[in-house]
Amino acid sequence: MKNLKKLLSLLLCFTLLLCLAACGEKEADTELMPITVVLDWTPNTNHTGLYVALEKGYFADAGLDVRIVQPPEDGAEVLVGSGKAQFGVSFQDYIAPALIGEEPLPITAVAALIQHNTSGIVSRAGEGIDTPKGLEGKRYATWDLPVEQATIAAVMAADGGDFGAVTLIPSTVTDEVSALQSHSVDAIWIFYAWAGVACEVAELPIDYFAFADIRPEFDYYTPVLIANDSFLSEQPEAAKAFLAALEQGYQDAIADPAAAADILMEAAPELKANSELVYASQNYLAGRYVADAARWGEFDAERWAAFYRWLNDNQLLEEELDPYAGFSNDYLPN
Repeated sequence: MKNLKKLLSLLLCFTLLLCLAACGEKEADTELMPITVVLDWTPNTNHTGLYVALEKGYFADAGLDVRIVQPPEDGAEVLVGSGKAQFGVSFQDYIAPALIGEEPLPITAVAALIQHNTSGIVSRAGEGIDTPKGLEGKRYATWDLPVEQATIAAVMAADGGDFGAVTLIPSTVTDEVSALQSHSVDAIWIFYAWAGVACEVAELPIDYFAFADIRPEFDYYTPVLIANDSFLSEQPEAAKAFLAALEQGYQDAIADPAAAADILMEAAPELKANSELVYASQNYLAGRYVADAARWGEFDAERWAAFYRWLNDNQLLEEELDPYAGFSNDYLPN
């Protein structure tokens, strides 16, 4: 009997050890890989898919512990290039200068968050700025950037206008609706998905022309998701898992814009003060995240290259840039 009790005790200890080992193995198996995503700006409807994927557990299901952070002063590109963030939100035009020079940043665009460029010039309705030539003699709020001004000069020239006849006002615009209503400027470069929709919500009559409608090379990708090159080469499966989960988030935002907007506002409560704008912007973007692309996030190589060729042709970079540099479709879900 004594030997039997000893044997049972040994069996019990052995069973407990096996259970503890199994629990430890399970805990190790479920340990999530930390991933940092840095935004380009404060949270907005361009980013909704990120917050939906986070809230619904798509990243966690993919084995990823995702943290979304605000950008530093020098932007998402530097943080991603340094490896302090694996992913970031950027723009095709911002990436271009980062890809050249003696120490190019090791970054690659891996997904188009919106398929077509929605930017253009907004003005008060009926003041003659419904086409680029109408900017002649008007006050335009400029960021004083070479690519910005060359873009406007190009669309004006295509319309028979003269950029030299535009009055350039250094931009201090933080609220496009207020700036137009106050007549502090006549024309502003905007992204329609937010500022244009804001004008609609405010019932402010506007004229607007989109750059992409005037010259095809201006239908470049903005915004895009960039990734650190070392991360992509060392952890390709994690990169693919992240993008697959992110696609789910954006597909949910397409299927139910209102619910997605609610998730965005819960993550960024400061947006609740403009909830009507958030809902309207989310509806606007629902049909534009994928639009006419074969799949979410995909880049058209020729459309990408057309913009970089234009930069080269107009000597807007310090050196020639390979038109096909800086993007990859290899990590997107099939």
